[in-house]
Amino acid sequence: MRRSEHVDEDRLTDLARARARAEFAEWSAMLDYAVRLEATYNANENTEFGRQANIATIALEIGVAVGLSEHQVHRRLSVAERARDNAPHTWEAFRSGLIDAARVTVISDAIDKLKREKSIARLDGRVVEYASSHTVPELRRWLRWFIARVEADLMTERAEDERTKRGVHLEHGDDGMSWLSAYLPSFMAAAIDKRLTKEAKALGAVDERNTQQRRADLLAAWATATELGEAAVGADVAVTISAEAMAGINHDPIVSADQSWVMPAEWITDLAKNGDTFWHRIITDPAGRTLDHTYYGRFAPSVLAKAIAFRDGVCQAPGCCRPADQCDLDHRTPWPEGPTVGANLWLLCRRHHILKGHGVIVWQLPSGTQKPAEQVSYARAA
Repeated sequence: MRRSEHVDEDRLTDLARARARAEFAEWSAMLDYAVRLEATYNANENTEFGRQANIATIALEIGVAVGLSEHQVHRRLSVAERARDNAPHTWEAFRSGLIDAARVTVISDAIDKLKREKSIARLDGRVVEYASSHTVPELRRWLRWFIARVEADLMTERAEDERTKRGVHLEHGDDGMSWLSAYLPSFMAAAIDKRLTKEAKALGAVDERNTQQRRADLLAAWATATELGEAAVGADVAVTISAEAMAGINHDPIVSADQSWVMPAEWITDLAKNGDTFWHRIITDPAGRTLDHTYYGRFAPSVLAKAIAFRDGVCQAPGCCRPADQCDLDHRTPWPEGPTVGANLWLLCRRHHILKGHGVIVWQLPSGTQKPAEQVSYARAA
């Protein structure tokens, strides 16, 4: 059997540079192709609509040829064009294989943030030496420092512009798990990070979860509850589960209403036991028909609340005619013992709601014993 060729550090460096040169060849060819095709469409199309329609297909054609999405093609073309037109030293280093596509992308993004041509020229003159001898994360950190220093007077303007892009993004993964990421001002993100770590450690060694698991669970709890620990209003999530899975006959997964994510059937039982308060459980038969709907939260969904308002019309305390739009939706048997379903909900004006909550008025049978939840008439407490 033939032994493999000996590989040393120089050989690995040569291979890395060859890969970078290959990336340059592909990116520059894509850019040249796009420029040539756009020029052709501009020359041959008689209408503006026709030109724009054809130009819009360029990224699609390139994507089909190289196996990329239109978004990926647009991204590479943008990065390559910005580096080629604004940073000749960087572009030449890419051509020679001294830096690769990942580093060129980071440098191009930094160029896009700079406002002055002399700042871009200064960056191009210094960045290649650093980029060729450091990792991408190190390069990104160096560029962040460079931008802040070279155009320090524009820092506030850039920061305010970037803050308008803040947001939260969700990406569903496999096996019932998803990524939730937030783009926030750095001071706020740092504060959240510190608080998560502090609170996670405060749970003590008896908690079997590791630090990251604790941090994740704390963040989820903060995001899905109010300061009083109650359900966050409006955080409704609908899932479907087969009757067979509910009965334990099979292991059919729970599926979200939009079918974008799944999770084990056992998890919904755990959620219900733990008092998670924003789940709609829809039980289906094998044909997909709905057999039952249960809401696990304290606050009724808007559709259910409207239905109760239409049904009752006014406060249900004897003799009170306060209209529905001036009433609270109350659980006859207090939640969570009493479910959030039509049979356990009714309208009470704020005054009678408070009186009920303080035990001033209660339901009771003629014998004086407490009425079951399905009975609705009021009697004053002795």
